[in-house]
Amino acid sequence: MRTTVTLEPDLAKKVKALAHRRGLSFKQALNEVIRRGLTRPVQRGAQTKYTVHPHVGGFRPGIDPGKLNQLVDQLEVEDFIAEAQR
Repeated sequence: MRTTVTLEPDLAKKVKALAHRRGLSFKQALNEVIRRGLTRPVQRGAQTKYTVHPHVGGFRPGIDPGKLNQLVDQLEVEDFIAEAQR
């Protein structure tokens, strides 16, 4: 299949060097690099284990969780008014 690929200059230089070292054409070297990259299993780095430490949540005194929707509505209205005044 024929297609156009735009390589960054540093990558093109590396593919050209690989082609020269192995006595391949640029096309053959590029195909080899792509094929190798696509067939190589994904390597995952050593992942450190982590632990989630829950904490007691809650609202600050004076905040009624049943009225949070009203608070959101009020903030949206204030934001709308501020935008309209600009």
